[in-house]
Amino acid sequence: MVRSLTVVIAFLGALIASAAAQDGSHGSECLAMANAPPRAIPAGFRPVAAKSEEVAITYAGHATYYIDTPGGIRIATDYNGAYRTGRLPDVVTMNRAHGTHYTLFPDPKIQHVLHGWGENGQPAHIAERIGDVYIRNVTTDIRRYWGEGSGGEMIKDGNSIFIFEVAGLCIGHLGHLHHKLDETHFAAIGRLDIVMVPIDGTYTMSLDGVSDITRRLRASVVLPMHRFATPLEEFMRLIGQQFEIDQRSERTLRISRDTLPSTPTVIILEGV
Repeated sequence: MVRSLTVVIAFLGALIASAAAQDGSHGSECLAMANAPPRAIPAGFRPVAAKSEEVAITYAGHATYYIDTPGGIRIATDYNGAYRTGRLPDVVTMNRAHGTHYTLFPDPKIQHVLHGWGENGQPAHIAERIGDVYIRNVTTDIRRYWGEGSGGEMIKDGNSIFIFEVAGLCIGHLGHLHHKLDETHFAAIGRLDIVMVPIDGTYTMSLDGVSDITRRLRASVVLPMHRFATPLEEFMRLIGQQFEIDQRSERTLRISRDTLPSTPTVIILEGV
């Protein structure tokens, strides 16, 4: 009896955490679900699940993906204004690694411009609900480039991993990642279903390093970006033992919670 009551309480707690995240009052649903105890459903209980809504993810170029939510919000990642497709985004995220990842002069019609770097030595802190998407960040360090002074010196909290929570999906964009993630990073990221990873192997991390991080995150879908001249075959060789490879001839992936692949899969969209 006590055990059954504990199971029910845990299950209800997970539902409450999810509902709170949906109205924005308690932040991240992905973190709540990652930190919740394993969900056990009492025998005979069969919840009726509504069909999941689709999110469209389009590769535009370099490190820019467009995310179109079921509620009509359009997001562009690492936006510099050069890579455009369809209508103007409602939200842009940026990382100040160098000019291909940000612009200080975005179109004034863009309603939400989210910088992955902070001001006055403080890290960026983003936790915003915009329409049907909750957006947050986890900061990492970046190397200082020659135009900024000493090449190779690290700038603390100069990059952000942006996380977009929408339609029951947790979507992460690693940005201009320059170093391995530690346990505090993984704990702050929480659960990811889809992760966008840089695979240039030089300006960001080595292919071995980014492959290790990708395997650790264990997302259902990996979307490569920031490729330059890196042979796709090399990235696929390093990561292919634990992930299926799905190379596509279109730029847009339409996906929902219900259609996530059962086996972790690298999906390479046209243009990458």
